[in-house]
Formats: sequence, C-alpha cells, structure tokens
Amino acid sequence: MFTLQDLPSRPRRNRRSPTIRHAFSETHLSPSNLILPVFVHDGEKNSPISSMPGVNRLGWRHGLIDSVREARSFGVNQVVIFPKTPEHLKTEAGEESFNPDGLAQRSIKLLKDTFPDLEVYTDVALDPYSSDGHDGIVSDAGVIMNDETVEFLCRQAVSQARAGADVVSPSDMMDGRVGAIRKALDREGFAHVSIMAYTAKYASAFYGPFREALASAPKPGPEGRIIPPNKKTYQQDPANYREALREARLDEAEGADIMMVKPGMPYLDIIRLLRDNTNLPVAAYHVSGEYAMLKAAALNGWLNEEDAVLEALLGMRRAGAELILSYYATDAAKWMNK
Repeated sequence: MFTLQDLPSRPRRNRRSPTIRHAFSETHLSPSNLILPVFVHDGEKNSPISSMPGVNRLGWRHGLIDSVREARSFGVNQVVIFPKTPEHLKTEAGEESFNPDGLAQRSIKLLKDTFPDLEVYTDVALDPYSSDGHDGIVSDAGVIMNDETVEFLCRQAVSQARAGADVVSPSDMMDGRVGAIRKALDREGFAHVSIMAYTAKYASAFYGPFREALASAPKPGPEGRIIPPNKKTYQQDPANYREALREARLDEAEGADIMMVKPGMPYLDIIRLLRDNTNLPVAAYHVSGEYAMLKAAALNGWLNEEDAVLEALLGMRRAGAELILSYYATDAAKWMNK
C-alpha cells in the first residue's frame, strides 16, 4: 500500500511523452550551428591522426573537397582551415603564414571556387608556421613578443582575406590584435571580412591531439635561445573566470564580430559568462582532446557515441554558444538528420 502524495506541482507531467518533451524543449541544436575544423597537408593522400581516430590530415586538392562536400550534404556549411606546414618552411617569425601561395591560401581559394556559398573561417596565429612552436615570435631570452607578433598577424589575416576567407580567427591571444587586424583588413579593402576572436582561450591540457595533427607544440631551442615549454604567458589560466570578461570587453571594443571560448565542455561557465555580457554571437570550440576522450570511450564500448556527442554539443548550445567548432560536425549532422 502507498499513500498518494498531495503535490500541487508535478514536473514529470511536462515530460510524459515525446510530443510534450519536444514542445517544451528550451534548446535546439542543428547543423547550422556547427563549424567543421579541417586539417590539410600538401600531400595527395589523406593521413590518419593517431590520437584522433576518424580524423585525417586531408590532401588539399581532393580529400579536403570530398570532406567538405560530405559535410555540406548534411547541412554543415561552415569550415575552418588548419594547415600542416612542412618543417622546412617553418621559421622563427613564421613568414610562411602570409605566403600568397601558401597551403592555407591555396585551400581557401579552392574551397571558395568549388563551393562559393561555403563560409570559410581561418586560423590567425603563428604556431603552425613557427620553428619554435609558439603563437607569437619568441625572443632569444624566451619572451613572446606581443607587438612584433601583431604586425605579422595582420599580414597573415590580410593574406587570408585576399585568398577569399569569409572570417579570420585570431587564436594567438596577443594583446590588441583584434583592433590591429580590423584596421589592417579595412585599410586593404576587406571591411566585409569578419573577425571571430578567440576571446577566452585557456592554457588547456586538452589541445594535445591538435598539436600532434599540426606538429605545432613548442620545441626546445638551440643553445643560446630560450623557448618557453608552454603557452601560459599568453593563454588564460584555467583557474580564472573574471579575466575572460576583461578579454571579452576588449575584443568587442576592438571590433570582433564573434567571440569564442576554447575549450568547450570544461568551460561552460565561461560560455554563459560571455553570453550574458555581450550581444555578439558566441562560439565554443569542442577541442581535439574532448573529441579524443569521447571517441576512445565509444570505441571501448563505454559510451553510446551518438547520444554522448549530441549531449555534449547540446550542453554548449544550452550554455549560450550559437556556433560550435567540432570534429564531430559531420557525424553529428548525420545523426540529427536521421
């Protein structure tokens, strides 16, 4: 025997059927919210990335086009390009970053020629091109030089815009770079090109697989040069919350069109912080380490991959992200379209 509780409010009544649950759903995720990050290299064949099963460095002529065509078939019409620069082209100042015939520039042109309505985002930072593996230029004393780096970032962003990029995305975390890039773009006739600022990019342990994919981790320097072993002097401290708001206010004032939080899942509070304090769109980066964890658990049978991935992406949407960069973008769109 049991006694019926005298409850005026029973929340479960609003969960009693799929129709009711869908009608009352507060957050919706669609392929239009997703951006697919693509790694490209100068070879013809795709090259698997061991720490990211299912993700490849794509041959820029064919594999890139095939991957983007598949994503578009499921409704993902936004991509961001990350080039793997050959080691012999890397220098201390990363001059290859603004080579008009560089890998990134060729990839942008090919994508825009093949898919004119595709939204192409780029990465603005020196680490894929730096022989030191840092986002900025490193002095012999081991200091990441801010203003000198910003000058090179402006050249890189203009070069990408000239190749056809729709959105340039400074991920370097140098002070003042958003305003400088905005002025450089406008001066060169690219006022229509948007800036997605990596506003709150944390010095995270979740970037390991990405750095393997591009061979872009900091490297020890030769005798007489000090190369910092990490990026903590310019990326944000994972312990800090208020600092993200300071960065957000600066980026918005300098002309950012979109603000990003990176990584995604461990920083849902930061996504919500930005969402509550700006009218700009907010993006979240579901980074390589987050992908690798979910993929490893799924391959071992510990998680239902589809359910876990869609829940992770929905969590970032619920926190306030309009855009989500995810290596799962194509698969997630397939699952949504079922």
